[in-house]
Amino acid sequence: MAKHNAQNTRIKREYFQYLKEAMRRDEASIDAVAKALSRFEEANGFKDFRKFHREQAVAFKRKLDSQIALRTGKPLARATVHSTLSALRAFFIWLAGQPGYKSKLAYGDADYFNLAEKDVRIAKAARQKPVPTLEQVHHVLATIPAGTDIERRNRALIAFTILTGARDGALASLKLKHVDLGEGVAHQDARDVRTKASKSFSTWFFPVGSDALQIVTDWCQHLRDALLWGDDDSLFPKTQIGLDEGGGFQPVGLCREHWSGAGPIRTIFKAAFEAAGLPYFNPHSFRNTLAQLGERKCKTPEAFKAWSQNLGHEQVLTTFTSYGKVPAQRQAELIRGFRYTEQDDPLLDGRVLELIREIGAN
Repeated sequence: MAKHNAQNTRIKREYFQYLKEAMRRDEASIDAVAKALSRFEEANGFKDFRKFHREQAVAFKRKLDSQIALRTGKPLARATVHSTLSALRAFFIWLAGQPGYKSKLAYGDADYFNLAEKDVRIAKAARQKPVPTLEQVHHVLATIPAGTDIERRNRALIAFTILTGARDGALASLKLKHVDLGEGVAHQDARDVRTKASKSFSTWFFPVGSDALQIVTDWCQHLRDALLWGDDDSLFPKTQIGLDEGGGFQPVGLCREHWSGAGPIRTIFKAAFEAAGLPYFNPHSFRNTLAQLGERKCKTPEAFKAWSQNLGHEQVLTTFTSYGKVPAQRQAELIRGFRYTEQDDPLLDGRVLELIREIGAN
């Protein structure tokens, strides 16, 4: 069976260029589209896209329904299926307007990649994600050792995350110059920092407790005074690997370079929480912790708007809908705290209430 189609590869390259330059998609989004197209081609025997027929879309949907995810050993999640099919639908709609394909494809055929409405609802359903409490974060900070530079870095990394809610990509690329301890602010400058959608914004330290602030302060001073690092050096540098006495590789300290990705950061978080006897919470979950803290602390719309902007959100609704979900336990507490009164029911006028009382008395 063929494992490549040169004509398909050429038109896919054009589509990826279109997504990047015209639609302003980032590399991660384009990689996801490329994966969806590759999955379809493999299932379709790498047939030329010009021979596409609606039945191929229907057959591919059936195949996705029967596939097993390698990581979990379970059927593919509805969200994965939905994103794959959505990418394919968008591609074939674009393809139907390209020279050499206009006469071969119909725009409507791309609609056969649509999922059933009930499956779309399942795919888009919001699921409650585990969120650490501030008490759990403080417990982790208290249990992390700080005897070596690597341990100090790891502790400061977690403390800085709860102070700012910075995403792991930003954490991996921040420099010393981006932190102003005097003003209590971190400048996430997209010219240097890998922020979401390359957006620059400043984050003033959230009121999460003095221990986190002291840890970050000590770390920045250690980098400048003890290690003699400057403004353009990494705030959370990668681990330097060297040789031990037996000729094996081992961590020997820190180098001035940034991490190339966020994988090592998530590994540090996982190890720290497990060592503290707690379930693993990834760096992004700290943003949910801060959003929930803001809901309790902010007493005015203006205050919550400022809190939302501090997380890097332009719209307050982003904080409410994406991060501000009320935990189930707190939801139960609030609902149980409500009490029904006769004034809550507009249908119960005075005469009806009087009749109810008479019935009750008898």
